[in-house]
Amino acid sequence: MTVKDYLIKKMKHGTLHFTLLDPDKQSAEEAADIARRLEDAGTDAIMIGGSTDVTQKNLDATARSIKGACSLPTIYFPSGAHAISGHCDAIFFMSMVNSKDIGWVIGEQVKGSLITKKLKLEPISMGYIIIEPGKKVGEVGRAEPIKRDDLKGAMSYALACEYLGMSFVYLEAGSGAERPVPPEMIRAVKEILSVPLIVGGGIRTPEAAEAARKAGADAIVTGTFIERCQDGSEIKNVIRAAKG
Repeated sequence: MTVKDYLIKKMKHGTLHFTLLDPDKQSAEEAADIARRLEDAGTDAIMIGGSTDVTQKNLDATARSIKGACSLPTIYFPSGAHAISGHCDAIFFMSMVNSKDIGWVIGEQVKGSLITKKLKLEPISMGYIIIEPGKKVGEVGRAEPIKRDDLKGAMSYALACEYLGMSFVYLEAGSGAERPVPPEMIRAVKEILSVPLIVGGGIRTPEAAEAARKAGADAIVTGTFIERCQDGSEIKNVIRAAKG
């Protein structure tokens, strides 16, 4: 079974939780320990990546350690074609569709396509949409973040991604965002999509995770919160609220 098929099959039974680990934020051994604990807590997949300072060395080391520590699928969440790890199971082959820089829309993807093929990584196409505030990823990607109250704008971008053939749509408020994607935006986008909807950025409480789930998110991503939180029970509560 492919990673994509695994995710879609699980989504039929409810909202999933993805853990995002940045190779630059902890050692490979620490990332493996987090992944092991989060698998036990109920997360469904491990995403590996970050907006800055991801290198081939720290990416490969982190991916290898995580693969040795847990049985969950590992998905590379790319910061560019300069580092793509064949130690992951799959790659979110994504386009930041509201970037002002053509490089983030299609340029990096062109550079990385043959590498992905050579490494025999499973590509999972995804439309990546930056929502206000966008934070570091919006800055690095030169995005024009969609305003929090611009439901039509988010719906239009999301549906365009589906019509272009992308397998998933991701609404991203930015790592460490003060506020997550509004539930009303999630609901509006979900109502017009027929492909799975992923939501991330600023989700650090059970209440925020529950709101995203009830609004229709098929998968909820937490990253910065997990890296910073030392309370295992708090992390479990967020995962439980995300999955319902």
